[in-house]
Amino acid sequence: MVRRWIIIVCLGLLGWSLYPSADAEADLNTKSAKTESIRVDRTDFPILYCGKPRLEGEAIWMVQARLRELGYEIVPSGQYDEKTAEAVLMFQTAHRLQANGVVTQTVWENLMYDGGSEPCLTSNDKPQNVRIEIDLIKHRLTVFQNGDIIKEYPVGVGKSSTPSPLGEWKVVHKGVGWGNGFGTRWMGLNVPWGIYGIHGTNKPYSIGSSMSHGCIRMQNRDVEELYPLIPLGTRVKIVENGQIFPKNFSGRTLKIKSSGQNVVYLQSRLKEKGVIFDAADGRFGRMTELAVKYYQVWHGLEPTGIADEATYRSLGMIK
Repeated sequence: MVRRWIIIVCLGLLGWSLYPSADAEADLNTKSAKTESIRVDRTDFPILYCGKPRLEGEAIWMVQARLRELGYEIVPSGQYDEKTAEAVLMFQTAHRLQANGVVTQTVWENLMYDGGSEPCLTSNDKPQNVRIEIDLIKHRLTVFQNGDIIKEYPVGVGKSSTPSPLGEWKVVHKGVGWGNGFGTRWMGLNVPWGIYGIHGTNKPYSIGSSMSHGCIRMQNRDVEELYPLIPLGTRVKIVENGQIFPKNFSGRTLKIKSSGQNVVYLQSRLKEKGVIFDAADGRFGRMTELAVKYYQVWHGLEPTGIADEATYRSLGMIK
């Protein structure tokens, strides 16, 4: 009899262990929910596709908003679903790109900057000689016209893991009503290593802080005031305390077709040393190569046009 009760108790305990508690079941459901989607908020040309786990986030919303802007029948949801893949496929076909419904860097570049569209709500009476300077440390955007300050706004900028791009850029795309994390206005910049812009936000508490994925956030009322003042091609300089300073310069060799923040630092330093050429835009093209050669000749270095250790040391970028 005793043995029978022992067996019953053991079986009961075994059965109890096979069924999770309410808390354990909740944990399992949470883990399952987390694996159902992958969040993609990055701006560095992330590859987007339709599959499982499903992709969701600001990067997907950006693609959908831009497709809608171009006339495709799509409602932004922030999820890369079958309808989004179908719209991307149609876009790829129309632009003679590989038609597979996958957003690659080539698709990003064609999608965001092709044609430099500037939808409605832009004034026809555009002021001339307008430029923007954004100071990441001061969290401030300043608008200059003919050298005079005409507007100043508080902004939110990139966090340390996804910093806003220092350099000298241009406004190459303008869009209206993207919604979600992009607010009511968008002004895209020609940064070569990702999609960055000045835009509104649905997170007004982030203004005045460093919380974004690299873009410059503004209060919607402020970006709506700024938008009609800024024509396509407007210069946008992004600095830290007024400077483009190589605080994280790696010293790697740079040459034709190199791009990135290190190229910006090199270009900025050349300009500080009196070598005048085009903007510090992170693109190591022929003008940058010529500027490097000029500096090398001027300072008794071999004129290779390649930025190497000797060149950096001469520029004071490394010790």
